[in-house]
Amino acid sequence: MRRVSARSESGQALVEFALVAPLVLLLLFGVIQFGIAFNHSISVADAARAGSRAAVIAGPANATAAAKSAVAAAASGLDPATLSAGTTVTVSGTDVTVRVAYPYSINLLGVVVKSGVLSSSITERME
Repeated sequence: MRRVSARSESGQALVEFALVAPLVLLLLFGVIQFGIAFNHSISVADAARAGSRAAVIAGPANATAAAKSAVAAAASGLDPATLSAGTTVTVSGTDVTVRVAYPYSINLLGVVVKSGVLSSSITERME
């Protein structure tokens, strides 16, 4: 009777690892990229809320400058130039609307899988 040793199966484990490792790494990088995009989404929503609060406090005359400054301060992890270009403040009567838009892309190993614009709009009443 012939005995099968564990040494003869060491190549099998290496081949299985070589087949599975790229898939696991691709999944890991996808989760990381999605997490970054989700974090940016939360930052955009928070920046819009901060901008609308600052605009209400500043009043109609200084609402735009105060809102843009508050948006930039609230979203410290985002690119300020891109964030500033995507911020619009509209004062109409007793309402102020702050809209913040920020581009995103989910990139896996140099290939853009998904891209678009994250946006949030908040309307508050000035009193």
